[in-house]
This record gives sequence, structure tokens and C-alpha cells, in this order.
Amino acid sequence: MDRLRLLLVPEFTELEWDAIRPRLEEWAEVASFDPPGVGDEPRAETLDREVIVNRGLEELDRLGWDECFVATDSWGIPSALRLALARPGAILGMALGHAKLSHRREGERAPINGPVYEALTELIRTDHEAFIRHGIAQATGGSISEDLAERMIERFPRDLLVSGWGAITSDDTDLGDLLAQLECPLLFAKHVGCLGSTPEGFEDAAAAFPHAKTVAVKDAPLSSAKFADALREFCEEVAARDRQAARNAD
Repeated sequence: MDRLRLLLVPEFTELEWDAIRPRLEEWAEVASFDPPGVGDEPRAETLDREVIVNRGLEELDRLGWDECFVATDSWGIPSALRLALARPGAILGMALGHAKLSHRREGERAPINGPVYEALTELIRTDHEAFIRHGIAQATGGSISEDLAERMIERFPRDLLVSGWGAITSDDTDLGDLLAQLECPLLFAKHVGCLGSTPEGFEDAAAAFPHAKTVAVKDAPLSSAKFADALREFCEEVAARDRQAARNAD
């Protein structure tokens, strides 16, 4: 392939990546997607992990990509990992923002801040527009702009946002187990000062996978220019290493 290919797996909508997508498109062919029921996507019976993964696989088939890199963030991690495991050998490398081993909210060294999660859940049940405008902005340290929040609101029917939030965030998948099954290089990004994810969650992920490259950023990774640059360096290094390995094999 002439340019590197990068699939951005969303948490809730492809709009999440708008802040850095132009920066990524400088060096890669970039694609993303909205989950079923979001924006112009046909509705599914429910918005859960399975339908998001299936939608991502459909996008890869539509693009005709047999190889690509994958990037995702926070609640999108389980979807991205399951997508990668469904296409063994096709994923050249994976970058995870807010990297963690689970979305556990209780107990010692919980990766998710339980009180913050509960506050966001209550807000989404009572006022989904306030959730997007203020809740997400606060949880991401202001990384989501007011303009982006408005566009996100336009894409989400209230009932889908409420039910989808519950289905997606209640999925406490063992991410460490899924990561251990991957056979590709990893990049872990830490959001410094994040309210929703704990430092311990990232530290435990980095310790469990010491071969993963790491980067710490002040903004949420999906809106961080520093993360975008680290992602470029990571993908280009992996691609160069793979090309050299292919030459050596010949």
C-alpha cells in the first residue's frame, strides 16, 4: 500500500476524532464510522459491543483494506480489540487512548473513577444534551469543544444515547486477556489529569504489557496533537520494521 491506513474506532461517534483527524490525514489514509443508529446509520435493535464491532468489520470490507493500523480511546477499546481479534493478521499495530486492563469502577486500583462515572450516568438519564455539552467536556478536561458537542447532540437520538451508554459502559471486559491475544505492536496513551480514568489503571496496563510504547498527553488522546504525532511515529516505525523484515525474508 502506498500510504499507511488507519481505522479510528469510535466510542460513540466518529466525530470524536475531528480535532486531530486532519493531522492524521497528512500521512495516512484515515477511515472511521458511526455505530448503528448514530447519525445516518440505520438503527439496530440496541447499541452494544457486537453491533459496533460488526459495523467496523463492514467498514474494513467496504474499504477493501486487508491491512491497517487501528486507534481507539477509552470506551472504544473493547470494540477495537474484538475487531482486531476477528481479523487476525490484518492489524499491523494498535493505539489505545486511556489504556487500561478493564473498566472496573470498584476495588483497589480501579481503572475508572466510580463517583465520576455515576455522576455522568445520572446526568445522561436526566439531560442528555447537558451530558454531551458539559459532562463529556468536564470528564475530558475540556478536550471536547462546544461546537463539537453541538454536532454530537445532532447525531444522537436521546433514547439511543441513554440505552447505548448503559450497554457500552456496563461491559467490564477483561481487556488484559484480549490484549494478550493480539500479535501486533501496541501504543498506550495516558491522559494526564483525566477525571474519568485513574492513573493506576494506566500504570497497571503499562506494567502488564512492558513492550508497549507509551505517551502521556494533557488533552484526551482523541483530541491531542501530541497523541496524533506519537501515533504517526509509532505507525511509521512499525511499517518500516515490517518492510525490512520482508526484505530480509526475500
